Amino acid sequence: MTSEPEQLEPKQLIEKMPQRGIYLLPNLLTTAALFAGFYSIVAAMKGHFEVAAIAMLVAMVADGLDGRVARLTNTQSPFGAQYDSLSDMVAFGIAPALVLYSWSLFDLGKLGWFAAFLYAAATALRLARFNIQVSDKQYFKGLPCPAAAGLVASIVWMGDGYHLSGASIAIPLAILTVLAASFMTSRIRYYSFKSFDFRGKVPFFTVVIAVVVIAAIALEPPEILFGLFFLYLLSGPIHTLWQLRKMRKQRLQLHPRVMKK
Repeated sequence: MTSEPEQLEPKQLIEKMPQRGIYLLPNLLTTAALFAGFYSIVAAMKGHFEVAAIAMLVAMVADGLDGRVARLTNTQSPFGAQYDSLSDMVAFGIAPALVLYSWSLFDLGKLGWFAAFLYAAATALRLARFNIQVSDKQYFKGLPCPAAAGLVASIVWMGDGYHLSGASIAIPLAILTVLAASFMTSRIRYYSFKSFDFRGKVPFFTVVIAVVVIAAIALEPPEILFGLFFLYLLSGPIHTLWQLRKMRKQRLQLHPRVMKK
């Protein structure tokens, strides 16, 4: 006897049908980030390092917008998540590594391209780990690759603006590159800003601070951006040390005699 075909409910039938279309707006922003990252590489190959740095920052803005737009419009999708990771690898992994190498690290020879490769590989590992981990709305585990790329872009922009030769700072820049790579693959927690509600009410002083920061960036973009990204780089280790000290005090209060021994 042949069994009767399985009868599916309309809702189950819709869920089993392949999704042929994709959401336009968030994926359009992801494409903009990908294009900006690619354009950054092309500009660096032509020696236009200021343009390359600005393109990386544009990619960072577009990447920050695509996720928020997807959440606000309820257009998240597995396709968008995978496409975003591939775009991030180009814009915040390959582009910063090649721009750094073209501007400065090439003078170190094999050590220079090895440092650039470590940066690109750390970005790939950071993105792969992010994709398989349970999302934490408040903290990232490891330095986010857009922030690391922003630090690189601000350094290149600032150096090119002051007509500074990248070769003259190749060694400290290689150290900073390896440091950023190690922070991306570390377990240090960084504040994600995802829990910040832009639609909610904030104290008046918060708006004043935002206005001052925007004005400062408008006056001296590379210097202020470098300071902000560098402070964010340090915020992770500082927060981790503060948490460890807090935990040690709590253990000391609970078991004072054991801790003293």
